[in-house]
Amino acid sequence: MGDMVRLRAYAKINLGLDVVRKREDGYHEVRMIMQTIKLFDKLSLRIIDEDVIRMKTNLGFLPVNENNLVYKAIKLLKDTYHVDKGMEIDLYKCIPVAAGLAGGSSDCAAALVGASKLFGLGLDKEELMKEGVKLGADVPYCILRGTALSEGIGEVLTPLPPIPECYVLIAKPPISVSTKFVYEHLDAQGLTVHPDIDGMVKAIREGSLSGIAKRMENVLETVTIPEYPVIDEIKKCMFECGTLNAMMSGSGPTVFGLFDSEEEAWKAKDLIRERKLANQVYVIQPFNQAEEQEDAWN
Repeated sequence: MGDMVRLRAYAKINLGLDVVRKREDGYHEVRMIMQTIKLFDKLSLRIIDEDVIRMKTNLGFLPVNENNLVYKAIKLLKDTYHVDKGMEIDLYKCIPVAAGLAGGSSDCAAALVGASKLFGLGLDKEELMKEGVKLGADVPYCILRGTALSEGIGEVLTPLPPIPECYVLIAKPPISVSTKFVYEHLDAQGLTVHPDIDGMVKAIREGSLSGIAKRMENVLETVTIPEYPVIDEIKKCMFECGTLNAMMSGSGPTVFGLFDSEEEAWKAKDLIRERKLANQVYVIQPFNQAEEQEDAWN
């Protein structure tokens, strides 16, 4: 087993995001198409005999205590399974923070997977996902990864075939958006137009990139774009350069565009930087779990 594991925690985008209703318990019921992308944080975990959790990260403003989801993940498994060993954690962040890319949830997922291995718990993917939902609605998906339909509060997952090969331009402006603020100001009952999630599922199953792109829609843009117009400016840059479609991921502020041409994606990246609209811009590709065996959890 060894005393250390190193894992990649991959970011996600939402190819489609619909809010069906606000539930009585305050949570929002959603239907989303989730897609893992090849932008990742690096997580190193080392088991120690001392019954403590020690954490460090390359970003000084991130908490390294019980306010961090990685720390919470380790503590959850220690408490649930009565583990008296400790853990040292080194988190190297590359995924933009507070960006709508599930960086924190993905780090948490990686921590659960790694800790299960190091503690000798032998939890399978389904068991890890049940633990993960206690820490956040996106965590089960970040354990599953790939392409998936997400329902409920995000924890009801249906795996889908990989999307066709393409290039994904990610652009995160120098602002942070509160997910809580966005959902609090969303008029879920007043939404008159909803994304065609079923049509996108069909397009994914048919392997139609154009069919996927034309159905991209995120109802949270109705809240976030009026508050932060730079999101719309970034989208316009991508359209100027030939994106199949561009959309905000999650509650924002990150914008992504799908391109079938790498050259056009880089052209859009340069234009966004030239106009100083985003300080974190990447051209990457979708993560295909079937093709990435070296990064498979199992």
